[in-house]
Amino acid sequence: MLSKIFTTVALAASLVSAQTFTECDPTKRDDCPNRKAIGSKPVDIDFRKGASSFFKNADGTTLKYDDNLGAVFSISNDKQAPTIGSKEYMFFGQVDVTVRAARGVGVVTSFVLQSDDLDEIDWEWLGGDATQVQTNFFSKGCTETYDRGGFSPVADPVNQFHTYTIKWTKDQLDWIIDGAVVRTLKNTGIDGCAGYPQSPMQIKLGTWVAGRKDAPQGTIDWAGGITDFTDAPFDGYYQSLRIQDYMGGNGAKEATEYHYTDRSGSWQSIKVVNNGEESDSDETTSSTRKPSSTSKPSSSATTLTTLSSSASLTSNGTVTQTTAAPTQTDGDDQQSATETATETMSTAAAPSMAGNMAAVGAAALFGYLVL
Repeated sequence: MLSKIFTTVALAASLVSAQTFTECDPTKRDDCPNRKAIGSKPVDIDFRKGASSFFKNADGTTLKYDDNLGAVFSISNDKQAPTIGSKEYMFFGQVDVTVRAARGVGVVTSFVLQSDDLDEIDWEWLGGDATQVQTNFFSKGCTETYDRGGFSPVADPVNQFHTYTIKWTKDQLDWIIDGAVVRTLKNTGIDGCAGYPQSPMQIKLGTWVAGRKDAPQGTIDWAGGITDFTDAPFDGYYQSLRIQDYMGGNGAKEATEYHYTDRSGSWQSIKVVNNGEESDSDETTSSTRKPSSTSKPSSSATTLTTLSSSASLTSNGTVTQTTAAPTQTDGDDQQSATETATETMSTAAAPSMAGNMAAVGAAALFGYLVL
């Protein structure tokens, strides 16, 4: 059974690796442009009133708008993947999206936050699953491990609207359904695949087909099977959303841009810029800090131990999962990271090993779609 699971994961991962993309990764280049900030004013969008200039349509995307249902993301064949992405970025914050997922085996509805250095936070719904929603996160595009996906029960997401929230600070990330927290991830400072998403992000909404005949078998299995388009179109509905940019979370009164001061991709190194003036917060580093080349050390210079994890049921009915940080040796200096990454999910949301691992590869795909 385990060999089958790992084969499934490897196949799904191969698809993701081919789709990984960012126009300019600030952890690899020093000339990436500053990204425009959403800023202090909350953004309220009601798609029942039509299109919003806050978003840009991806190539090939055409949406319709319904007075009651909102933006209609329609799929009639496996070549379609209607997607929209925000023109501006948030640096920590909260996004509330009211959505009804597209039905159809193999059809995926996705609400994703993604940064230029491929930090990512996901909600994803499978069109053939009327009982739950999947959550996921990625750090700097890492797909080397497959243990970050989660499942949360929700009543008939393909026929009923629910409000799904990402509340994201420098210390903690909460996934919330209709006001109830279903999963929490705390920032404990570890690096690698289990690292905490912490860089300015776009908001992306869309639907896509995982049940394609030419998709890796692992992705097809995760999606529930091959999509039958004789029953198309498959429509997902984004009714409304509200966005609040926390602008780094260090007391900035306003933000117009976000600036990476080095290649680390850490939240402390990213400056909040307001009309050309950088934030003077004591918790951020100087903009004159030299680019770091240690954010992704070469295999010859760094040795990482295998991550170990355990789970325990707490008295309040949640599952606490603890993942030990890797021990790192860099050059002549040896350091042992003793921090742990801790997350909690409702008991019903704790994922099975097979489902969790197989889901991760395909879950990242939408986040890497090019806008």
